[in-house]
Amino acid sequence: MKKSYKKMLLFQIIIFFIFLLNSFVSNILGGYNFVVFLLLSLVIFKFVFGFEKDRHRYTKDILFEVIIFLLIYFVFIYLLGVIIGFAKTGDYYNWYGLTTFILPLTLTIILKEILRYMILKKSEGNKLLLIISIIIFTFLDVTEAIYYNKFDSGYNIFIFIALSLFPAISSNIVFTYITKKTGYKPIILYLLITRLYVYLIPIVPDLNEYLTSIVGLILPIILLTRVYQFFEKEKDADVERDYKKKNLGSIIIPAVLMVVIVYFTSGYFHYYALAIASGSMDPKIKKGDVVIVEKIDDKYDTLEVGQVIAFKHSGVVVVHRLINIIEEDGHYYFYTKGDANKTEDNYVVEEEMVIGTVNLAIPYVGLPTVWLNG
Repeated sequence: MKKSYKKMLLFQIIIFFIFLLNSFVSNILGGYNFVVFLLLSLVIFKFVFGFEKDRHRYTKDILFEVIIFLLIYFVFIYLLGVIIGFAKTGDYYNWYGLTTFILPLTLTIILKEILRYMILKKSEGNKLLLIISIIIFTFLDVTEAIYYNKFDSGYNIFIFIALSLFPAISSNIVFTYITKKTGYKPIILYLLITRLYVYLIPIVPDLNEYLTSIVGLILPIILLTRVYQFFEKEKDADVERDYKKKNLGSIIIPAVLMVVIVYFTSGYFHYYALAIASGSMDPKIKKGDVVIVEKIDDKYDTLEVGQVIAFKHSGVVVVHRLINIIEEDGHYYFYTKGDANKTEDNYVVEEEMVIGTVNLAIPYVGLPTVWLNG
C-alpha cells in the first residue's frame, strides 16, 4: 500500500474511532460541536494531504438534474399530503430557529460533503479506502440514533436497522458515486433542500417515521438511476444544448405545480383546499369532494344568508350553510345548518371561528383522504 494510502487509512480510522466514542460513550458531537469537529478535520486534512479543486465537466448538468428531480419529488409528496394530511412546522423564522436549527445543519451539510469529496479525491480509486469512507459517513449519519436507541430487544434493533441504518447506507453509497463523478456541489444542493425544507416551508406532508425511512431509502436510489442514465448518454455539443433546453422546461412545469399545490394546501394564503369528510352538505357538496375556501379576512359584514362557509368548531373544520346572521354591538353571530341535516347546528358560530366562504367543489378528489382518516 502506498504511503499516502496508509496516511489516509489512519485518518479514516481516527475519525471512525471518534464516532464510536460519540455513539457509545458520550454524545458530544451535536449542533455546533459537530460543525467544529468537521472544520478541524478539514484543517488537519489540508495540512496533511492538501486540497483538491472541485472542477468537473458535468457539474452544472447534474445540478440541473438534482433540481428537476427534487421538484418532481416535492410535487409527488405534496400530492400525497392531500391523502395522508399535512402538519404545520414550528416557527423557525426567528433568531433562535436560525441559530439553533438552520445554521448548524447548513454548515454540517457543507463541511461534511467537502470532507467526503477530499477523502475520495485523495483515495484515488482505492477500493478499500472507498469502502471505509462509505462506512465512516454512514456511521456519521446514525451516530445519534445509536446513542439514543436501546438495543435491548429484537424489535428495537429492527427499528434501528429499518429506520436509520438502511436509509443511511443507501444515501452514502449514492452520495459517494455522485461525488466521485461530479464533485460535492450536487450533493450539497440535494441535502440542503431535502433537510432544510421542513424549517423553511410552513406546512409539510405528515409523513410518519416509516414513510420517512422508506423515502430516505428509495429517494437516493432513484436519483442515482437518473444520474447514471445521464452519464450513459452519448455527449456531443448538439446533444448538450438540447439537453439544457429540455432541463429548463422540465424545471418550469414541476416548479409551477409545486407552487400551486403548496398555495392551495397550506392554509396560509387567500385560498386553500379542504377535503369534505361527511355527507352533511349533500347533494351540493358530497363526502370526498374537495372544496376551495376563500378567506374573508375579518370582513364578516360581507357574509350573507344562504352562503356556504367554512369554520372551526371543537378543533374540526366544518362546511355548512348560513341560515341566519345576528349583529350585536358590532359583533357578528352566525347560525348554520348542513343541507342534508334535519335541524340546524346546536351551537353558534362566532367571528373568530369563521375561516371563509366556499364557492367551488371538486368531486371525488378528497376520497383517499377520507378513506385513510376513516
